[in-house]
Amino acid sequence: MKVNRRKVLGAGLLLGAGYMASHTTLAHSAKSLEQSGDSAEPQKSDKAESYGAGNTGLGITRQISSFISDIQYQQLPPETIHEAKRAALDWLGCAIAGSQHSTPKILIRSFKEMGSLPAITVLGHKDLKLSMLDAPIANGQMGHVLDFDDTHLGGVILHTSTATIPALLAIGEHAKSSGKEIITALVAAFEAGIRVGQGMPGHHRGGWHLTGTLGTVAATGGASRLRKLNAVQTLNALGIGCTQAAGMQQNRGSDCKSLHAGKSAYHGVLASMLAKNGFTSSPEILEGNLGFTRIYSKTQDLPLITANFGSPWMINGNGYKPYACGVVLHPLIDASIKVSQEYKVPEEQIEVLEIFVHPDVIRITGVDAPGSGLMSKFSANHAVAVSYIDRAGGVAQFSNEKAQQPRVQALRKIVKVTPVSSYRLDQATAVIRTKDGKFYEAKIEHATGTVANPMSDQSLEAKFLGNTTAVMGKDNANKAIKMLWNLENVDNINSVIRLFA
Repeated sequence: MKVNRRKVLGAGLLLGAGYMASHTTLAHSAKSLEQSGDSAEPQKSDKAESYGAGNTGLGITRQISSFISDIQYQQLPPETIHEAKRAALDWLGCAIAGSQHSTPKILIRSFKEMGSLPAITVLGHKDLKLSMLDAPIANGQMGHVLDFDDTHLGGVILHTSTATIPALLAIGEHAKSSGKEIITALVAAFEAGIRVGQGMPGHHRGGWHLTGTLGTVAATGGASRLRKLNAVQTLNALGIGCTQAAGMQQNRGSDCKSLHAGKSAYHGVLASMLAKNGFTSSPEILEGNLGFTRIYSKTQDLPLITANFGSPWMINGNGYKPYACGVVLHPLIDASIKVSQEYKVPEEQIEVLEIFVHPDVIRITGVDAPGSGLMSKFSANHAVAVSYIDRAGGVAQFSNEKAQQPRVQALRKIVKVTPVSSYRLDQATAVIRTKDGKFYEAKIEHATGTVANPMSDQSLEAKFLGNTTAVMGKDNANKAIKMLWNLENVDNINSVIRLFA
Protein backbone atom coordinates (compact mmCIF):
# COMPACT_ATOMS: atom_id res chain seq x y z
CA MET A 1 0.00 0.00 0.00
CA LYS A 2 1.37 3.40 -1.02
CA VAL A 3 1.42 5.94 1.80
CA ASN A 4 0.87 9.63 1.12
CA ARG A 5 3.60 11.10 3.33
CA ARG A 6 2.35 14.64 2.80
CA LYS A 7 -1.07 13.76 4.26
CA VAL A 8 0.50 11.91 7.20
CA LEU A 9 2.83 14.78 7.98
CA GLY A 10 -0.04 17.24 7.67
CA ALA A 11 -2.13 15.21 10.08
CA GLY A 12 0.80 15.07 12.48
CA LEU A 13 1.24 18.81 12.39
CA LEU A 14 -2.48 19.30 13.07
CA LEU A 15 -2.37 16.88 15.98
CA GLY A 16 0.69 18.60 17.33
CA ALA A 17 -0.91 21.98 17.02
CA GLY A 18 -4.01 20.66 18.79
CA TYR A 19 -1.87 19.29 21.60
CA MET A 20 0.04 22.55 21.96
CA ALA A 21 -3.18 24.55 21.97
CA SER A 22 -4.67 22.27 24.62
CA HIS A 23 -1.49 22.41 26.68
CA THR A 24 -1.39 26.21 26.46
CA THR A 25 -5.07 26.48 27.42
CA LEU A 26 -4.61 24.24 30.46
CA ALA A 27 -1.56 26.21 31.56
CA HIS A 28 -3.45 29.46 31.17
CA SER A 29 -6.38 28.07 33.20
CA ALA A 30 -4.06 26.93 35.97
CA LYS A 31 -2.38 30.32 36.06
CA SER A 32 -5.76 32.05 36.27
CA LEU A 33 -6.75 29.88 39.21
CA GLU A 34 -3.46 30.67 41.01
CA GLN A 35 -4.06 34.38 40.56
CA SER A 36 -7.61 34.15 41.86
CA GLY A 37 -6.89 31.99 44.89
CA ASP A 38 -7.84 28.43 45.77
CA SER A 39 -11.48 28.82 44.65
CA ALA A 40 -12.42 30.93 41.64
CA GLU A 41 -15.65 32.91 42.08
CA PRO A 42 -18.10 32.82 39.14
CA GLN A 43 -18.35 36.02 37.14
CA LYS A 44 -21.50 38.03 37.86
CA SER A 45 -23.83 38.63 34.93
CA ASP A 46 -25.24 42.09 34.30
CA LYS A 47 -28.80 40.80 34.02
CA ALA A 48 -30.39 37.85 35.82
CA GLU A 49 -32.74 35.65 33.82
CA SER A 50 -36.25 35.07 35.17
CA TYR A 51 -37.51 31.59 35.93
CA GLY A 52 -38.31 30.05 32.53
CA ALA A 53 -41.41 28.14 33.59
CA GLY A 54 -42.91 30.98 35.61
CA ASN A 55 -46.62 31.73 35.32
CA THR A 56 -47.80 33.92 32.45
CA GLY A 57 -51.29 34.50 33.85
CA LEU A 58 -52.87 33.97 30.41
CA GLY A 59 -55.19 31.17 31.54
CA ILE A 60 -55.34 29.44 28.13
CA THR A 61 -55.03 25.90 29.47
CA ARG A 62 -57.56 26.59 32.21
CA GLN A 63 -60.11 28.00 29.75
CA ILE A 64 -59.98 25.12 27.28
CA SER A 65 -59.95 22.55 30.10
CA SER A 66 -63.07 24.09 31.57
CA PHE A 67 -64.75 24.13 28.16
CA ILE A 68 -63.92 20.49 27.38
CA SER A 69 -65.10 19.25 30.77
CA ASP A 70 -68.41 21.09 30.38
CA ILE A 71 -69.40 19.82 26.91
CA GLN A 72 -72.77 18.07 27.08
CA TYR A 73 -74.45 15.90 24.46
CA GLN A 74 -77.64 17.94 24.74
CA GLN A 75 -75.90 21.11 23.53
CA LEU A 76 -74.55 19.56 20.34
CA PRO A 77 -76.34 20.53 17.09
CA PRO A 78 -77.73 17.67 14.94
CA GLU A 79 -75.11 18.24 12.23
CA THR A 80 -72.31 17.94 14.79
CA ILE A 81 -73.70 14.69 16.18
CA HIS A 82 -74.03 13.37 12.63
CA GLU A 83 -70.43 14.34 11.82
CA ALA A 84 -69.22 12.39 14.85
CA LYS A 85 -71.07 9.32 13.56
CA ARG A 86 -69.53 9.81 10.10
CA ALA A 87 -66.10 9.95 11.71
CA ALA A 88 -66.73 6.76 13.70
CA LEU A 89 -68.04 4.88 10.66
CA ASP A 90 -65.15 5.93 8.45
CA TRP A 91 -62.41 5.28 11.00
CA LEU A 92 -63.66 1.84 12.06
CA GLY A 93 -63.69 0.79 8.41
CA CYS A 94 -60.11 1.99 7.97
CA ALA A 95 -59.03 0.14 11.12
CA ILE A 96 -60.54 -3.14 9.93
CA ALA A 97 -58.83 -2.78 6.55
CA GLY A 98 -55.55 -1.96 8.29
CA SER A 99 -55.86 -4.86 10.73
CA GLN A 100 -54.54 -7.24 8.08
CA HIS A 101 -51.47 -5.15 7.27
CA SER A 102 -48.04 -6.52 8.21
CA THR A 103 -47.09 -3.47 10.29
CA PRO A 104 -49.68 -3.83 13.11
CA LYS A 105 -49.14 -7.58 13.03
CA ILE A 106 -45.50 -6.99 14.00
CA LEU A 107 -46.66 -4.71 16.82
CA ILE A 108 -49.20 -7.23 18.11
CA ARG A 109 -46.67 -10.07 17.99
CA SER A 110 -44.23 -7.91 19.95
CA PHE A 111 -46.84 -7.15 22.62
CA LYS A 112 -47.55 -10.85 22.96
CA GLU A 113 -43.84 -11.60 23.37
CA MET A 114 -43.54 -8.98 26.10
CA GLY A 115 -46.74 -10.06 27.83
CA SER A 116 -49.93 -8.01 27.78
CA LEU A 117 -52.88 -8.44 30.12
CA PRO A 118 -55.93 -9.36 27.96
CA ALA A 119 -58.42 -6.62 28.78
CA ILE A 120 -59.41 -4.62 25.68
CA THR A 121 -60.54 -5.81 22.23
CA VAL A 122 -58.17 -5.58 19.28
CA LEU A 123 -60.20 -4.84 16.16
CA GLY A 124 -60.17 -7.32 13.31
CA HIS A 125 -58.41 -10.05 15.31
CA LYS A 126 -60.84 -12.70 16.55
CA ASP A 127 -60.82 -13.20 20.31
CA LEU A 128 -57.65 -11.11 20.76
CA LYS A 129 -57.41 -8.73 23.69
CA LEU A 130 -54.48 -6.66 24.94
CA SER A 131 -54.00 -4.43 27.95
CA MET A 132 -55.74 -1.10 28.52
CA LEU A 133 -52.67 0.69 27.14
CA ASP A 134 -51.47 -1.77 24.50
CA ALA A 135 -54.80 -2.21 22.70
CA PRO A 136 -55.16 1.50 21.83
CA ILE A 137 -51.67 1.47 20.30
CA ALA A 138 -52.55 -1.53 18.13
CA ASN A 139 -55.96 -0.19 17.12
CA GLY A 140 -54.58 3.27 16.45
CA GLN A 141 -51.83 1.92 14.22
CA MET A 142 -54.32 -0.21 12.29
CA GLY A 143 -56.52 2.82 11.72
CA HIS A 144 -53.68 4.91 10.29
CA VAL A 145 -51.37 2.45 8.55
CA LEU A 146 -53.16 2.71 5.17
CA ASP A 147 -53.38 6.53 5.38
CA PHE A 148 -57.05 6.19 4.50
CA ASP A 149 -58.43 7.80 7.67
CA ASP A 150 -60.15 11.18 8.03
CA THR A 151 -58.12 14.40 8.00
CA HIS A 152 -59.00 17.85 9.30
CA LEU A 153 -57.67 20.66 7.12
CA GLY A 154 -58.93 23.63 9.12
CA GLY A 155 -55.48 25.19 9.38
CA VAL A 156 -54.24 21.93 10.93
CA ILE A 157 -53.47 18.70 9.05
CA LEU A 158 -54.61 16.29 11.73
CA HIS A 159 -55.92 12.70 11.68
CA THR A 160 -58.01 13.31 14.79
CA SER A 161 -60.14 10.17 14.79
CA THR A 162 -57.30 7.67 14.56
CA ALA A 163 -55.52 9.32 17.48
CA THR A 164 -58.69 9.45 19.57
CA ILE A 165 -61.22 6.69 18.85
CA PRO A 166 -58.90 3.86 19.99
CA ALA A 167 -58.60 5.62 23.37
CA LEU A 168 -62.38 6.08 23.58
CA LEU A 169 -63.00 2.43 22.68
CA ALA A 170 -60.60 1.23 25.38
CA ILE A 171 -62.13 3.41 28.08
CA GLY A 172 -65.64 2.82 26.75
CA GLU A 173 -65.29 -0.95 26.66
CA HIS A 174 -64.07 -0.97 30.26
CA ALA A 175 -66.71 1.49 31.51
CA LYS A 176 -69.55 0.26 29.26
CA SER A 177 -70.02 3.80 27.95
CA SER A 178 -73.07 4.77 25.93
CA GLY A 179 -73.08 5.94 22.33
CA LYS A 180 -73.98 9.46 23.44
CA GLU A 181 -70.95 9.53 25.74
CA ILE A 182 -68.68 8.38 22.90
CA ILE A 183 -70.07 11.06 20.55
CA THR A 184 -69.59 13.79 23.15
CA ALA A 185 -66.03 12.68 23.88
CA LEU A 186 -65.14 12.59 20.18
CA VAL A 187 -66.46 16.13 19.71
CA ALA A 188 -64.36 17.21 22.72
CA ALA A 189 -61.28 15.60 21.18
CA PHE A 190 -61.64 17.61 17.99
CA GLU A 191 -62.00 20.80 20.05
CA ALA A 192 -58.79 20.09 21.95
CA GLY A 193 -56.61 18.94 19.07
CA ILE A 194 -57.71 21.38 16.36
CA ARG A 195 -57.87 24.46 18.59
CA VAL A 196 -54.43 23.90 20.07
CA GLY A 197 -53.07 23.29 16.56
CA GLN A 198 -54.53 26.52 15.27
CA GLY A 199 -52.77 28.34 18.08
CA MET A 200 -49.33 27.14 16.93
CA PRO A 201 -49.10 27.76 13.15
CA GLY A 202 -45.40 26.89 12.90
CA HIS A 203 -45.83 23.41 14.36
CA HIS A 204 -45.90 21.40 11.12
CA ARG A 205 -42.94 23.35 9.70
CA GLY A 206 -40.90 22.22 12.68
CA GLY A 207 -40.94 18.63 11.42
CA TRP A 208 -43.45 17.27 13.91
CA HIS A 209 -46.02 14.71 12.79
CA LEU A 210 -49.18 16.34 14.06
CA THR A 211 -51.05 13.05 14.54
CA GLY A 212 -48.43 12.15 17.14
CA THR A 213 -48.30 15.55 18.83
CA LEU A 214 -51.67 17.25 18.44
CA GLY A 215 -53.18 13.77 18.27
CA THR A 216 -52.08 13.31 21.87
CA VAL A 217 -53.83 16.57 22.83
CA ALA A 218 -56.99 15.41 21.05
CA ALA A 219 -56.93 11.94 22.60
CA THR A 220 -56.34 13.37 26.05
CA GLY A 221 -59.20 15.83 25.68
CA GLY A 222 -61.57 13.12 24.47
CA ALA A 223 -60.49 10.59 27.09
CA SER A 224 -60.87 13.17 29.83
CA ARG A 225 -64.41 13.95 28.75
CA LEU A 226 -65.35 10.25 28.53
CA ARG A 227 -64.02 9.71 32.05
CA LYS A 228 -66.09 12.72 33.16
CA LEU A 229 -63.09 14.54 34.62
CA ASN A 230 -63.73 17.97 36.08
CA ALA A 231 -61.95 21.11 34.84
CA VAL A 232 -58.95 20.78 37.16
CA GLN A 233 -58.50 17.09 36.37
CA THR A 234 -58.79 17.82 32.65
CA LEU A 235 -56.15 20.54 32.99
CA ASN A 236 -53.82 18.06 34.67
CA ALA A 237 -54.56 15.44 32.02
CA LEU A 238 -53.62 17.86 29.23
CA GLY A 239 -50.32 18.55 30.97
CA ILE A 240 -49.62 14.84 31.39
CA GLY A 241 -50.49 14.21 27.75
CA CYS A 242 -48.51 17.11 26.31
CA THR A 243 -45.34 16.15 28.14
CA GLN A 244 -45.47 12.74 26.36
CA ALA A 245 -46.38 13.99 22.88
CA ALA A 246 -44.01 13.17 20.02
CA GLY A 247 -43.80 12.05 16.41
CA MET A 248 -41.42 13.05 13.61
CA GLN A 249 -42.22 13.65 9.94
CA GLN A 250 -38.87 12.05 9.07
CA ASN A 251 -40.65 8.72 9.65
CA ARG A 252 -43.08 9.18 6.74
CA GLY A 253 -43.23 6.02 4.68
CA SER A 254 -42.09 3.78 7.53
CA ASP A 255 -43.84 1.64 10.14
CA CYS A 256 -43.30 4.41 12.69
CA LYS A 257 -45.74 6.94 11.18
CA SER A 258 -48.82 4.89 12.07
CA LEU A 259 -47.28 4.06 15.46
CA HIS A 260 -47.59 7.78 16.26
CA ALA A 261 -51.39 7.51 16.04
CA GLY A 262 -51.49 4.55 18.40
CA LYS A 263 -49.18 6.21 20.88
CA SER A 264 -51.43 9.30 20.91
CA ALA A 265 -54.35 7.10 21.95
CA TYR A 266 -52.14 5.45 24.57
CA HIS A 267 -51.17 8.86 25.95
CA GLY A 268 -54.82 9.88 26.17
CA VAL A 269 -55.78 6.77 28.14
CA LEU A 270 -52.81 7.07 30.50
CA ALA A 271 -53.07 10.84 31.03
CA SER A 272 -56.77 10.77 31.81
CA MET A 273 -56.40 7.87 34.26
CA LEU A 274 -53.47 9.50 36.07
CA ALA A 275 -55.35 12.80 36.32
CA LYS A 276 -58.43 11.02 37.63
CA ASN A 277 -56.29 9.51 40.39
CA GLY A 278 -54.74 12.84 41.42
CA PHE A 279 -51.62 13.13 39.25
CA THR A 280 -50.71 16.78 38.60
CA SER A 281 -49.07 18.84 35.87
CA SER A 282 -48.34 22.45 34.99
CA PRO A 283 -51.48 24.61 34.90
CA GLU A 284 -49.99 26.41 31.86
CA ILE A 285 -48.83 23.51 29.73
CA LEU A 286 -50.15 25.14 26.54
CA GLU A 287 -49.23 28.82 26.94
CA GLY A 288 -46.29 28.63 29.36
CA ASN A 289 -42.95 30.08 28.25
CA LEU A 290 -41.62 26.53 28.19
CA GLY A 291 -44.97 24.99 27.33
CA PHE A 292 -46.32 23.02 24.39
CA THR A 293 -47.12 25.84 21.97
CA ARG A 294 -43.82 27.61 22.66
CA ILE A 295 -41.36 24.76 22.26
CA TYR A 296 -43.22 22.91 19.49
CA SER A 297 -43.76 25.96 17.27
CA LYS A 298 -41.71 29.04 16.40
CA THR A 299 -44.90 31.08 16.14
CA GLN A 300 -48.05 31.24 18.26
CA ASP A 301 -51.57 32.60 17.86
CA LEU A 302 -52.86 31.80 21.33
CA PRO A 303 -56.21 33.63 21.11
CA LEU A 304 -57.36 31.10 18.49
CA ILE A 305 -57.24 28.33 21.10
CA THR A 306 -60.07 29.85 23.11
CA ALA A 307 -61.91 31.92 20.49
CA ASN A 308 -65.65 31.35 20.04
CA PHE A 309 -65.99 28.00 21.79
CA GLY A 310 -68.56 25.83 20.00
CA SER A 311 -68.99 28.25 17.10
CA PRO A 312 -68.34 26.36 14.99
CA TRP A 313 -67.71 22.92 16.44
CA MET A 314 -64.37 21.81 15.04
CA ILE A 315 -65.56 18.36 14.01
CA ASN A 316 -67.86 20.04 11.48
CA GLY A 317 -64.77 20.88 9.43
CA ASN A 318 -63.57 17.29 9.20
CA GLY A 319 -62.58 15.78 5.84
CA TYR A 320 -62.72 12.19 4.59
CA LYS A 321 -60.42 10.37 2.22
CA PRO A 322 -61.46 8.73 -1.04
CA TYR A 323 -57.79 7.83 -1.62
CA ALA A 324 -55.40 5.81 0.57
CA CYS A 325 -52.49 8.25 0.76
CA GLY A 326 -51.39 11.61 2.13
CA VAL A 327 -54.30 14.05 1.95
CA VAL A 328 -52.33 16.73 0.09
CA LEU A 329 -52.08 14.29 -2.84
CA HIS A 330 -55.85 14.08 -3.25
CA PRO A 331 -56.37 17.12 -5.53
CA LEU A 332 -53.68 15.97 -7.93
CA ILE A 333 -55.14 12.45 -7.96
CA ASP A 334 -58.54 13.95 -8.81
CA ALA A 335 -56.89 15.93 -11.61
CA SER A 336 -54.94 12.94 -12.92
CA ILE A 337 -58.02 10.70 -12.98
CA LYS A 338 -60.06 13.42 -14.66
CA VAL A 339 -57.54 14.10 -17.45
CA SER A 340 -57.14 10.35 -18.01
CA GLN A 341 -60.90 9.71 -18.22
CA GLU A 342 -61.69 12.71 -20.41
CA TYR A 343 -58.92 12.41 -23.01
CA LYS A 344 -57.70 8.80 -22.76
CA VAL A 345 -54.20 9.61 -24.03
CA PRO A 346 -52.05 6.43 -24.09
CA GLU A 347 -49.01 6.67 -21.81
CA GLU A 348 -46.58 6.01 -24.64
CA GLN A 349 -47.81 9.16 -26.40
CA ILE A 350 -47.20 11.43 -23.39
CA GLU A 351 -44.06 13.54 -23.36
CA VAL A 352 -44.80 15.31 -20.05
CA LEU A 353 -47.61 14.94 -17.52
CA GLU A 354 -47.40 18.15 -15.50
CA ILE A 355 -49.29 18.78 -12.27
CA PHE A 356 -49.69 22.24 -10.76
CA VAL A 357 -50.17 22.25 -6.97
CA HIS A 358 -49.75 24.24 -3.77
CA PRO A 359 -46.02 24.41 -2.82
CA ASP A 360 -46.59 22.41 0.39
CA VAL A 361 -47.48 19.36 -1.68
CA ILE A 362 -43.87 19.13 -2.84
CA ARG A 363 -42.52 19.79 0.65
CA ILE A 364 -44.64 17.02 2.14
CA THR A 365 -44.73 14.47 -0.70
CA GLY A 366 -41.63 15.05 -2.80
CA VAL A 367 -40.51 11.40 -3.02
CA ASP A 368 -39.71 10.84 -6.70
CA ALA A 369 -39.04 7.10 -6.71
CA PRO A 370 -40.66 5.32 -3.75
CA GLY A 371 -39.54 1.76 -3.17
CA SER A 372 -42.45 0.59 -1.03
CA GLY A 373 -46.20 0.97 -0.70
CA LEU A 374 -45.89 2.96 2.51
CA MET A 375 -43.43 5.39 0.91
CA SER A 376 -45.54 5.71 -2.24
CA LYS A 377 -48.27 7.29 -0.10
CA PHE A 378 -45.98 10.35 0.07
CA SER A 379 -44.92 10.48 -3.57
CA ALA A 380 -46.65 12.98 -5.86
CA ASN A 381 -45.01 11.35 -8.89
CA HIS A 382 -46.34 7.95 -7.94
CA ALA A 383 -49.82 9.24 -7.08
CA VAL A 384 -50.15 10.95 -10.47
CA ALA A 385 -48.80 8.00 -12.43
CA VAL A 386 -50.77 5.23 -10.74
CA SER A 387 -54.05 7.16 -10.70
CA TYR A 388 -53.64 8.07 -14.38
CA ILE A 389 -53.18 4.40 -15.29
CA ASP A 390 -55.73 2.84 -12.90
CA ARG A 391 -58.14 5.81 -12.66
CA ALA A 392 -58.29 5.03 -8.95
CA GLY A 393 -56.39 5.76 -5.74
CA GLY A 394 -57.40 3.06 -3.30
CA VAL A 395 -55.43 0.68 -1.13
CA ALA A 396 -54.25 -1.34 -4.14
CA GLN A 397 -52.76 1.72 -5.84
CA PHE A 398 -50.39 2.31 -2.92
CA SER A 399 -49.14 -1.23 -2.39
CA ASN A 400 -45.62 -2.62 -2.70
CA GLU A 401 -46.64 -4.24 -5.98
CA LYS A 402 -47.78 -0.97 -7.56
CA ALA A 403 -44.73 0.93 -6.29
CA GLN A 404 -42.51 -1.59 -8.09
CA GLN A 405 -44.63 -2.06 -11.23
CA PRO A 406 -42.55 -1.18 -14.35
CA ARG A 407 -45.48 0.53 -16.09
CA VAL A 408 -46.07 2.84 -13.12
CA GLN A 409 -42.34 3.48 -12.71
CA ALA A 410 -42.02 4.43 -16.37
CA LEU A 411 -44.87 6.95 -16.25
CA ARG A 412 -43.81 8.60 -13.01
CA LYS A 413 -40.44 9.46 -14.63
CA ILE A 414 -42.20 11.88 -16.98
CA VAL A 415 -44.41 13.41 -14.30
CA LYS A 416 -43.48 17.00 -13.48
CA VAL A 417 -44.86 18.59 -10.30
CA THR A 418 -44.89 22.40 -10.40
CA PRO A 419 -45.65 24.62 -7.37
CA VAL A 420 -48.08 27.53 -7.71
CA SER A 421 -48.09 29.89 -4.73
CA SER A 422 -51.62 31.13 -5.45
CA TYR A 423 -53.14 27.63 -5.31
CA ARG A 424 -55.00 26.36 -2.27
CA LEU A 425 -53.97 23.07 -0.71
CA ASP A 426 -57.10 21.36 -2.11
CA GLN A 427 -56.59 22.63 -5.67
CA ALA A 428 -54.68 21.14 -8.66
CA THR A 429 -54.40 21.19 -12.44
CA ALA A 430 -53.15 18.38 -14.69
CA VAL A 431 -51.71 19.17 -18.15
CA ILE A 432 -50.65 16.57 -20.72
CA ARG A 433 -48.19 17.51 -23.45
CA THR A 434 -48.03 14.77 -26.09
CA LYS A 435 -45.05 13.90 -28.25
CA ASP A 436 -46.81 15.39 -31.27
CA GLY A 437 -47.29 18.74 -29.51
CA LYS A 438 -50.92 18.51 -28.32
CA PHE A 439 -52.12 19.74 -24.90
CA TYR A 440 -54.89 18.44 -22.65
CA GLU A 441 -55.91 19.94 -19.30
CA ALA A 442 -58.09 19.11 -16.28
CA LYS A 443 -58.68 21.41 -13.30
CA ILE A 444 -59.78 20.57 -9.76
CA GLU A 445 -61.01 23.42 -7.59
CA HIS A 446 -61.64 21.40 -4.40
CA ALA A 447 -60.43 17.86 -3.82
CA THR A 448 -62.99 15.13 -3.19
CA GLY A 449 -63.61 14.62 0.53
CA THR A 450 -62.88 18.18 1.64
CA VAL A 451 -65.49 20.38 3.31
CA ALA A 452 -66.02 22.27 0.04
CA ASN A 453 -66.49 18.99 -1.88
CA PRO A 454 -67.56 16.45 0.75
CA MET A 455 -68.06 12.72 0.49
CA SER A 456 -71.72 11.82 0.93
CA ASP A 457 -73.00 9.40 3.56
CA GLN A 458 -73.58 6.91 0.75
CA SER A 459 -69.95 7.28 -0.39
CA LEU A 460 -68.73 6.69 3.16
CA GLU A 461 -70.89 3.57 3.39
CA ALA A 462 -69.45 2.25 0.13
CA LYS A 463 -65.91 2.94 1.39
CA PHE A 464 -66.73 1.20 4.68
CA LEU A 465 -68.05 -1.91 2.92
CA GLY A 466 -64.99 -2.00 0.67
CA ASN A 467 -62.74 -1.83 3.72
CA THR A 468 -64.56 -4.33 5.94
CA THR A 469 -66.49 -7.01 4.04
CA ALA A 470 -63.52 -9.31 3.45
CA VAL A 471 -62.66 -9.31 7.17
CA MET A 472 -66.04 -8.97 8.90
CA GLY A 473 -68.38 -10.52 6.37
CA LYS A 474 -71.17 -8.66 4.58
CA ASP A 475 -73.85 -9.23 7.22
CA ASN A 476 -71.77 -7.91 10.12
CA ALA A 477 -70.58 -4.98 8.03
CA ASN A 478 -74.16 -3.96 7.23
CA LYS A 479 -75.20 -4.42 10.88
CA ALA A 480 -72.34 -2.16 11.89
CA ILE A 481 -73.43 0.56 9.45
CA LYS A 482 -76.95 0.59 10.89
CA MET A 483 -75.70 0.62 14.47
CA LEU A 484 -73.22 3.43 13.86
CA TRP A 485 -75.82 5.64 12.17
CA ASN A 486 -77.86 5.15 15.36
CA LEU A 487 -74.93 5.45 17.75
CA GLU A 488 -76.78 7.90 20.02
CA ASN A 489 -79.24 5.10 20.84
CA VAL A 490 -76.58 2.56 21.82
CA ASP A 491 -76.64 1.95 25.59
CA ASN A 492 -73.34 0.05 25.77
CA ILE A 493 -70.53 0.55 23.24
CA ASN A 494 -69.55 -3.11 23.66
CA SER A 495 -72.46 -4.08 21.41
CA VAL A 496 -70.70 -2.18 18.61
CA ILE A 497 -67.20 -3.37 19.46
CA ARG A 498 -68.28 -7.04 19.28
CA LEU A 499 -69.12 -6.64 15.59
CA PHE A 500 -65.53 -5.59 14.85
CA ALA A 501 -63.75 -8.16 17.05
